[in-house]
Amino acid sequence: MRFFYFIQCMEKNNYPRHIEHVFEFDIAPGQGVERLDVYLTRVIPNASRNKVQEAIAEGAVIVNGVKVKNSRKILPGDHIVCTILKPPPLELVPEDIPLNITFEDDRIIVINKSAGMVVHPGFGNRYGTIVNALLYHIGMRESIVVDNDENDSGDEEEIVEHYNVDAYRPGIVHRIDKDTSGILVIAKDTEALAFLAKQFRDRTSDREYYALVWGNVKNDEGEIVSHIVRSPRDRKIFIATDNTKLGKFAHTTYSVIERYEFCTLIKLKLKTGRTHQIRVHCSSIGHPLMSDAAYGGAQIAYSGIKSGVVKSRAEEVMKIIPRQALHAKSLGFIHPTSLQKMIFDSELPDDFQKAIDFCRHHSTI
Repeated sequence: MRFFYFIQCMEKNNYPRHIEHVFEFDIAPGQGVERLDVYLTRVIPNASRNKVQEAIAEGAVIVNGVKVKNSRKILPGDHIVCTILKPPPLELVPEDIPLNITFEDDRIIVINKSAGMVVHPGFGNRYGTIVNALLYHIGMRESIVVDNDENDSGDEEEIVEHYNVDAYRPGIVHRIDKDTSGILVIAKDTEALAFLAKQFRDRTSDREYYALVWGNVKNDEGEIVSHIVRSPRDRKIFIATDNTKLGKFAHTTYSVIERYEFCTLIKLKLKTGRTHQIRVHCSSIGHPLMSDAAYGGAQIAYSGIKSGVVKSRAEEVMKIIPRQALHAKSLGFIHPTSLQKMIFDSELPDDFQKAIDFCRHHSTI
């Protein structure tokens, strides 16, 4: 194998968005028959199969001078050139950013994250994140450079399988979307991280969310079960599918708290931890989160609105809470030292509470 790389896709301040890694392989006599994507995933260090398949689909894998498909079998004598774009190392900068700390001891920190704050650095969000604030909080003052995690898909259950306490997102076990508020637990040492990670992987942690969704949710309680896969039209969002061969299994339960004239306040519990899971699942049943632009909630999404007065009220709610109406209300887990169950609950943030108060005041249900 021969390997070389060069930087491309620079930001304005010359920080690279991607490093282009080029791998060359000559298949030796005696090599067994194997699918091309399987072979490349096996021999390229830290490469995910999804990343390899994307490279093949985009024509970035050449075999004997010709573009090929994933299903192509490798043969002795083949010459393979594979180009993969990978994120560069990250510089983590400690920043003196206030954190709303709910609980802290020598093993863990529990914070109540504000909407608008990103959990960890990445391209376009290298500063002002929870990780930047945590590094400063624990006493670090110098920047550190760490490997970027190529295997991170955003899924909590994959984060805990690939975690590295010294790399990318120190101590972060699970995440909350930028515009979602609520409870987040962070580990202070490798052992605590592993202990908490196992609970998320084994689905023994308790996670409860509140959401304002469009329309009148008819059933007082229910569950949403599907697979979740990236949208073929927009790689930044996800869709629910019944095709069990696609994406990853996702399971959410919900119960109605209150119904209003054009929206419903519901409580949701995550049984799995997929990227955007609640947002995708609510949209899939015709009740997107209010103000959720990515999943159809940033415009009126309820056919039951018949009058201009009610329409104006709905628009007012979206002004009160202009981000997705989702809050991580409570989190329960076993503490890594005491081995006792701990449950942390948070008050609804001002924008969420004001939206509820407005709906209650004008509700006709």
